[in-house]
Amino acid sequence: MPEAAQHPQLETLLQHPALWRGRGAAPREGFATGSAALDAALPDGGWPRRGLVEILVPRFGSGELALWAPLIRRLTHAETPRWCTFVAPPFGPFAPAWREEGARLDRLLVVQSRPAESLWALEQCLLSGVCALGIAWPQAAGMTELRRLALAAERGASLGVLIRPLRVAREHTAATLRIALTRTATHLRLDLLKGRGLAPRVVQVALP
Repeated sequence: MPEAAQHPQLETLLQHPALWRGRGAAPREGFATGSAALDAALPDGGWPRRGLVEILVPRFGSGELALWAPLIRRLTHAETPRWCTFVAPPFGPFAPAWREEGARLDRLLVVQSRPAESLWALEQCLLSGVCALGIAWPQAAGMTELRRLALAAERGASLGVLIRPLRVAREHTAATLRIALTRTATHLRLDLLKGRGLAPRVVQVALP
């Protein structure tokens, strides 16, 4: 292709301030994760501000809340008050631990529901517009339910997080981001499995 310098009119056009040139990715506006390495690896430069995310774990209680603690702390101190909601958590949130993390307890909400109703409860939370973040631990979720959750999160401008068993890694999903998490004594290993424009890779996040 001829160089622009060989065509003065084209060069003049290319220098016009009103012309947008695709010199790189669009600005990334995700929520900071608390890990610079993870922020750099994620498509939005952090956690997406809305939509559905899946964290796959070998067992519940594998460090998933440690992964989300920095965002929960930030959201509970946001100027616009919205809930950070735990739907049917397998382990009851320990208030002193969240206080030590710096989260505001009056912005944390726990919804106790039967396992069969947890996805419905999360959907209502995401759709309401008063929840910034909703986290649930379902044992099973069908594609129809996943699509409903993704749509509810978009409509409610909220972020839904499903903590799911690692065995579903090969199943189809409506989540915009899917990560497999395993924990060691010193860090969280995150296998980034799916995301818009995401190349599969591994990121390690140090535990505090």
